[in-house]
Amino acid sequence: MRQSVSELISDRSGSMSASERRAAQTLVASYPLAGLKTVAEFSQAAGVSPPTILRFVARLGFQNYPEFQAALQDELAAQLQSPATRAGRKPPVRQGALPVTVEATVANLGETFRHLSARQIADIVELLAQPKAGIFLVGGRFTDPIAAYMAAHLSIIRSNVLHLPGQEGNWRDRLIDMGKRDVLLIFDIRRYQESLLAFAEKAHRRGIHIILFTDQWLSPIARFARHVVAGRTEVPSPWDSSASLFVVAEMLIGELTARTGEDGQRRIRAMEDLR
Repeated sequence: MRQSVSELISDRSGSMSASERRAAQTLVASYPLAGLKTVAEFSQAAGVSPPTILRFVARLGFQNYPEFQAALQDELAAQLQSPATRAGRKPPVRQGALPVTVEATVANLGETFRHLSARQIADIVELLAQPKAGIFLVGGRFTDPIAAYMAAHLSIIRSNVLHLPGQEGNWRDRLIDMGKRDVLLIFDIRRYQESLLAFAEKAHRRGIHIILFTDQWLSPIARFARHVVAGRTEVPSPWDSSASLFVVAEMLIGELTARTGEDGQRRIRAMEDLR
């Protein structure tokens, strides 16, 4: 299973120099288009030298800049695919005991968690555990059920949790209640939703902490996010699979439950007593 450039960045950022990390941040903030520019244009956007861009590309394991750009072009083509364009493909032949979509989903889970570090998980849980923070969750056409599912669990563990249903007009009205202490969790996979991008930009301007849950090709919302969790979603089907993001959500629910300790347990018991 070929790694995306964003996954390579996640894996190798710890060995990068400060200037190489600036190149990586610039690419992630405008993914993958920043890397499709010339070396000179990319370096200018990142505020680093052209040799730094070439070292950054080599750090990711590419032999040269054209090879790096070819990988990004393949990812851009994948970003633009729709269920309609994938529907005509001949389904792969089943080889093992499990259907190929199930095998792909299991592989997606492994790849997702291989690129999700313990440090990032801890940082996200710490944000979600802040008692004075409001937690807001929203998703797109197919990912909003994950947001609602996660919100239902988080609201048992802690107070001030709200799922934002409906359309952008309803979300925008909630911005008036959101401030710099608050956290906005957004779920957005291809084909990325323009209304979510516009909402994320408005939230970012208000200083709200954004945690993005997306796919390996990165939603444009990444440019506004404090944390980006990229789950593998591609399976041999016209439809992408959100299973990896559901499992990430469940993992974070469990980690936050452990993080809140006795306070969280008291809240859970009190809510059970009210049933």
